[in-house]
Amino acid sequence: MTRFETSHTDDTHVVLGKLTSSHGVKGWLKVYSYTSPMDSILDYPGWWVRQGDSLTHMSIVQGRRQGKGLVVQLKGIDNRDAADALAQADILMPKADLPELSDDEYYWHELEGLTVFTQAGERLGQVSYLFETGANDVMVVRGDVEAIDKRERLLPFLPGDVIVEVSLEDGRMVVDWDPEF
Repeated sequence: MTRFETSHTDDTHVVLGKLTSSHGVKGWLKVYSYTSPMDSILDYPGWWVRQGDSLTHMSIVQGRRQGKGLVVQLKGIDNRDAADALAQADILMPKADLPELSDDEYYWHELEGLTVFTQAGERLGQVSYLFETGANDVMVVRGDVEAIDKRERLLPFLPGDVIVEVSLEDGRMVVDWDPEF
């Protein structure tokens, strides 16, 4: 399942990653990817790059794994100074361009903000964000004003086990979870 592991989205775009710093003197940039697997960010031939309020479409000339990370060369960025100017810029993609998923798959940004209820109807709060662990993905559910308490809970994202129902249309999720845990 492809995931976008970030809560930095808006109504029209999802953040795929970040250009962190220059790499070498020929304009290459280091990339921090929010996608899973990490290098699937390179599957998209063009990115929207956001710096502040500016959004620019940029084409990928080439990209590859470099050590434990990724590096990329973007069209028109051919020296270290040009690469340095893009450091810390976000890499975005229009949500409309995301590949369609099957009915039982979700992008992480779709789950963020869903209201979480137990099977008994107790409101635990809202999904704040998700993160990956070695064993399974984990949802951070934060208690809100209408929740049974203000606690932050870490729930394993295990469909068919902990996750009983997800309704994106209704903005809710039902979980098999003891609120005392």
